[in-house]
Amino acid sequence: MTRPRARHPDRPSDDLPGGSGGARGRLPPLSMLRAFEAVGRHGSMRRAADELGVSHTVVSRHVQNLQDWFGLRLVETGPRGVVLTEPGLRVHAAAAAAFDRIAEATAELLPTRAGARQLRLWCVPGLASRWLPPRLSGLQAALPDVEIVVRATTDRPDFRRGDADAAILFGEEAPDDGRALLVERTRIFPVAAPDWLTRHGRIDTLADLARCVLLHEDSREQWRRFLRAAGHEPPSTLQGPRLWYASSAHEAALAGQGVALATRLQAADDLAAGRLVELLDTDVCLGGYWFVAASARWTAPVIRRLHDWLQAEVAATGGGRSSAA
Repeated sequence: MTRPRARHPDRPSDDLPGGSGGARGRLPPLSMLRAFEAVGRHGSMRRAADELGVSHTVVSRHVQNLQDWFGLRLVETGPRGVVLTEPGLRVHAAAAAAFDRIAEATAELLPTRAGARQLRLWCVPGLASRWLPPRLSGLQAALPDVEIVVRATTDRPDFRRGDADAAILFGEEAPDDGRALLVERTRIFPVAAPDWLTRHGRIDTLADLARCVLLHEDSREQWRRFLRAAGHEPPSTLQGPRLWYASSAHEAALAGQGVALATRLQAADDLAAGRLVELLDTDVCLGGYWFVAASARWTAPVIRRLHDWLQAEVAATGGGRSSAA
């Protein structure tokens, strides 16, 4: 009696169409490839999970299953994130090229975004959570009959894949994807709630500031850069929790939990209302806000109207100087 041949549970069997012979019968599952391609592009399981809208655990499982499918080590993890192995680089290059081809064909076949009457805007969380919400009615008035979909994220959209129609990003240099215009090269400065100052006393010098409970983002590097740029060498250890996003640090400052770094746009409404106070008199710029869209759609009416509205609202926002001297 002949024992049935065992097969990998995720590989096509020979009795399925395309299962015997030909490269198409040996394709790994698409869900695994999507997760792996995103991980390789971002160098991070967490960022890949954010992009795909699933949990970190799901992405990690897909990557492990893909390695099992190939019987090869495709990724290595370490303190600096995820690094692709030599076989991983080959698989990733092929997967990325295939997804690019699919995205290009999809963009050609689907109606234009202007015709779809939907605008998908990716925006850095600090603006998406603090500056944008009170101005949404003005944005809707500038874009009548357009459904506005805002995603708060630090990720950069891939316009070739149709991730978004436009984005507002923060950085020192212009993004290299699509076409970009600098909206504002902005000051960054320390802020705290008035009741925090009442409880902890005045902050007169940068040395005083460096000894405070500082509210950090994903690392303590931004505070170190700020202190150096302001003229004070930071101590080897800075106090305070790491909250990952600037918007989270801002909320913690509002709750009287410490001192956060904020930009002019991010803090404008809270400064004007007296909910936050700017500490010291500094003039530091660590980057700016960029408006970005796909080059092919830069002149589309909806993109132009969005950009014009954004520039006008930024210019109308109070809260101090817009850039370092």
